[in-house]
Amino acid sequence: MRLVSFGPAGEERPGVLLDFGILDVGAHDPSLPASLRGILASARLDDVRRIASAARPGDVGIAPLAGTRLGPPIPDASKIVCVGLNYADHAAEQHKPLPDTPLLFAKAPTCLIGGGDAIVLPDIEPKVDVEAELCVVIGRRARRVRAAQAYDFVAGYTCFNDVSGRAAQYGDKQWFRGKSFDTFAPCGPYLLTRDELPEPHDLAIGSRIGERVMQASRTDQMVIRVPQLVEYITGSMTLLPGDLIATGTPAGVGVFRDPPVFLRAGDVVTVQIERLGELTNPVVAMT
Repeated sequence: MRLVSFGPAGEERPGVLLDFGILDVGAHDPSLPASLRGILASARLDDVRRIASAARPGDVGIAPLAGTRLGPPIPDASKIVCVGLNYADHAAEQHKPLPDTPLLFAKAPTCLIGGGDAIVLPDIEPKVDVEAELCVVIGRRARRVRAAQAYDFVAGYTCFNDVSGRAAQYGDKQWFRGKSFDTFAPCGPYLLTRDELPEPHDLAIGSRIGERVMQASRTDQMVIRVPQLVEYITGSMTLLPGDLIATGTPAGVGVFRDPPVFLRAGDVVTVQIERLGELTNPVVAMT
């Protein structure tokens, strides 16, 4: 099932992406929570699945895909937990050893945007880079979860672009500001539920700027994999329904190219992951 949050920014409604349009699940069952995060928290995905399986073209509550904004699948996530240096090919391009334990950092949830929304280049940040990432969406409250049970706490997966301001990231000697400028977390276009993707570690993943391929790899390059990440993270903090784990990026990012490649106003950036679609965002200057 392809879950979406659709509508104007700040007013997104939960839906299901079908072959013939977007199903507004609240139009069919007003008792459902008004957000995808709320649906996860109330354990009502089975109700959404039932509604989606009965939907037909022409039904009430079907919005056209064309012209309808898809926001980030979880616009109101409480946390974005990110993992650095978690692809073998990305570590190799930096000439760094593979980590023994996950290198965690955070992005502010206020930087979440959807596909089609603009990445805004800050006037104080000249080195904005792209990082394609597989994003894990947590489905229920998770604390001290063992790796063997980790998938029971995963709702599904989506594309994520860990847009990074390298001047701030390296100049500050820590990563939070450089990773958290407004609009620096494009996510989507949909959340594919875990039952449709039981194995997330053998997917093509990449990014491009316009037609220029920046990253082209596979998720089997992931050093510390999803179950181990969930165990490690929940050993220190409680993850809530709708929280996001961005699992790291493969080789090819702009900062390690010769010469470096950074985003410019007018660019169009795409992150693509097999089975999870394409996440495309225009790049604009701050006004």
